[in-house]
Amino acid sequence: MAVGIIFDVDGTLWDSTDEVAVSWNQAIREHARIERTLTGEELKKEFGKPLDEIMDDLFPELNRGEKDELAYYMYQYENEHVKDAPCVCYDQMPETIRTLSEKYPLFIVSNCQSGYIEAFLENTGLGACIRDFTCPGDTGQLKGDNIRIIMERNGIESAVYVGDTQGDADACKKAGVPMIYAAYGFGDVKGDYVTIHSFDELLRLNFDKL
Repeated sequence: MAVGIIFDVDGTLWDSTDEVAVSWNQAIREHARIERTLTGEELKKEFGKPLDEIMDDLFPELNRGEKDELAYYMYQYENEHVKDAPCVCYDQMPETIRTLSEKYPLFIVSNCQSGYIEAFLENTGLGACIRDFTCPGDTGQLKGDNIRIIMERNGIESAVYVGDTQGDADACKKAGVPMIYAAYGFGDVKGDYVTIHSFDELLRLNFDKL
């Protein structure tokens, strides 16, 4: 089988932060006893981290039980909202995914809640291009382990991960796969990586030699 290409979502395939902020702010208004309005810029700094860490960063005044209860509503609202919200797909992303899927098996691994990847696929219409996906909400594991789960579940011996943060780079090291750094995304990475500055640059890479 050809090398598998595994994608992060936020900061790699699209930018949903402004729309997620809309849904999270609604959940806060309706289910929290705090006055707080989140912005997309705030969320750019958080996306890609484990979900508990995001809640700790954004709501330090809440105890664990309050954070868990609020998170439950936030993620419900988010999944429903982003199914058809005007999230920003990176330039040439849908076309590039469709072209790559004709030659390579494509997958998604993201540090998100259950239902978010499905909402992304419904919004973009790319479900037929993605063979499999997983996240901590499905497995209870973080990105490094989930990369291996996807590879083992699909019989993939060789894979590459496309991501945009140091957390992605660390997960790739744990999983033992190379990373392509999406420099247009949300984060920075330390070290030398194959780097793309626009999504369609993936079409010019030889994945078998990475």
